[in-house]
Amino acid sequence: MELVAFIVLSALAIVSGVVVITHRNQVIAALSLAANLVALAGFYLLLQAQFLALLQVILYAGAIMVLVLFVLMLLSLPDEIRQRRGGRVQATLGIGLAAAFVILLGLAIARGSAGSSFPASAQFGTVESVGQALFTRFFYAFEAISLLLVVAMVGAVLLAKRRL
Repeated sequence: MELVAFIVLSALAIVSGVVVITHRNQVIAALSLAANLVALAGFYLLLQAQFLALLQVILYAGAIMVLVLFVLMLLSLPDEIRQRRGGRVQATLGIGLAAAFVILLGLAIARGSAGSSFPASAQFGTVESVGQALFTRFFYAFEAISLLLVVAMVGAVLLAKRRL
């Protein structure tokens, strides 16, 4: 059953990730990113980290995606900018890197690493372990990301206000 869930979640994550980077409509790309974040929460559930899965859905798929959609709607890029075509070198490089990744992933799966897994501790994914890691080991990174999000939101508001 876990294998079937993993395959379904993997397919959802890959397809939604491809839609995020290839679709021209920003709203559809943002909604595909939300689907990708929900698939990631499913992976956390498969790892028996229910608290992390809940945080993933509430914080990222919920709050951050609402913020991203709000900024996209606030900026509402003009049609001539959206319709501009280009980036042949980037598209070719992206396709080549994606193909290399798929080949390497296939080789890793074919080689197999069934004996390399280890059981998770009883504290893995609990509120206490996440809180300890967040406010001790990753405190500065957490604060830097929160400041980056505030700066991005202020920048989006200033850009939108300049046009009015």
